[in-house]
Amino acid sequence: MNSSLEHCNISDWLRLEATVKASVYVVAFSFATFITVVIVGIVLQNLKLRTEVRYLLLCHQLLCISFYCALGVVFQGMRALLANSPLLICWLVFGAQLSVGEGILFTLALMALNTYLAICWPLKSLAFVNSVKYRILAGTWTIIILKNICLFLMEAIGSTPVDVLKSEPSCPVILNSIPSRIIGMVFLCFSLSVILISYSLIYQEGKRAGHFNRSNIKARKTVLIHLLQLSLHIIPTLLFIGLGKICGVFFFALNLVLFGIFAFAQCFNPLIYGLQNRELRNRLHHWMCCQLWCGHMMDSRGPV
Repeated sequence: MNSSLEHCNISDWLRLEATVKASVYVVAFSFATFITVVIVGIVLQNLKLRTEVRYLLLCHQLLCISFYCALGVVFQGMRALLANSPLLICWLVFGAQLSVGEGILFTLALMALNTYLAICWPLKSLAFVNSVKYRILAGTWTIIILKNICLFLMEAIGSTPVDVLKSEPSCPVILNSIPSRIIGMVFLCFSLSVILISYSLIYQEGKRAGHFNRSNIKARKTVLIHLLQLSLHIIPTLLFIGLGKICGVFFFALNLVLFGIFAFAQCFNPLIYGLQNRELRNRLHHWMCCQLWCGHMMDSRGPV
């Protein structure tokens, strides 16, 4: 036990972990933001795509991923550089990243639910979804923010204003208590349940419509790919919440491995949910051809 505590008290371990995470977040942010800018630009340029709920949710999810990675760079950079930031700033940055991360998961649940309604209730769902889409997004963010504010207030009750404003080189996080982890698990399981139920109903509808229908086979394949991608998000997150902060070199290594899997899933989110769409791929191909053609024309003209 004493050995584990000594390992946990060595600041070099914490700085190394934060440095690795900040570096990974930089790579993930660069890749995800590039794809996000391209996809959001394509959607904004087309009126038909802008009015469809699935593209609204897709753009919302991609923006959340970019903001999540950006906040990860800031928070882990503060810890790696020992920035001596006030504890309140550390909590605010961490809380913002946590909220955006939950926004990603809730958006995935809304995307799965919207796909289920579009496939199983195509005539009844369109007008209803279009009429409430912004209210649902606003309600989702209100729930996430209020939940995290309440948890922060619950855990900060014993802290004085001096404690909250004092500088902390290691920038410790909050929301590591048992009630916070339980509430986090409840929110995670709720979103996961919505996604799994929606996908199972979509899968059953595809089987009912015909085993040998080409579009149904492709749809079922897409569902399986989404479930695999989702597992790379959920399993590391469940282990993070369930384990909490445990001392020891093994748990530091396990933390980095789980984080690497989670970051890998974040990087490929735009590809899985965005560029698998045939219409977006076609428009992206057209956009790339236009860019190459314009570049070739500029080069062929030469200097004026």
